[in-house]
Amino acid sequence: MSVKISEKTIVSTLEKLEKLKLDEKLHAELSWCWNSYLADQNPVGVIEKSKVALDLFKAKRKENSRAVAKKLVDDLEKIAMN
Repeated sequence: MSVKISEKTIVSTLEKLEKLKLDEKLHAELSWCWNSYLADQNPVGVIEKSKVALDLFKAKRKENSRAVAKKLVDDLEKIAMN
């Protein structure tokens, strides 16, 4: 499985989760999975948590299209497709 996971996308996702005060547990889990990925290059946790964040961000964009950048949603979709 070749996976391209962008550090910028994950860091932006973590920042947006924190800024919008969305799901603190998800923030902690994604952060943990990201650090784990950096150590062992196993993307499973990052992909799984990115999918959850993607769903949250899509819902937030339905409420307010300016709350989450479309590019961030698109970048998360690329990760989630793996």
